[in-house]
Amino acid sequence: MDKNLTYAELDTEMVSLLPSKETLFFNYNWANIYASNSSVALNAATVLSQANSAAVQTIVVGQG
Repeated sequence: MDKNLTYAELDTEMVSLLPSKETLFFNYNWANIYASNSSVALNAATVLSQANSAAVQTIVVGQG
């Protein structure tokens, strides 16, 4: 859907200036990510048997 703006509608639009790069330089985000995927299967002292294992996955994200 393409809508053309009239001059009256365009006059009602507002703008604001972004802060300078120097101001944005010290405003940063960081994310600490910890991920682990572990699985264990044991098949000991058996003959013609199978051992199955399902993996458990954990992801922790901390952002500051």
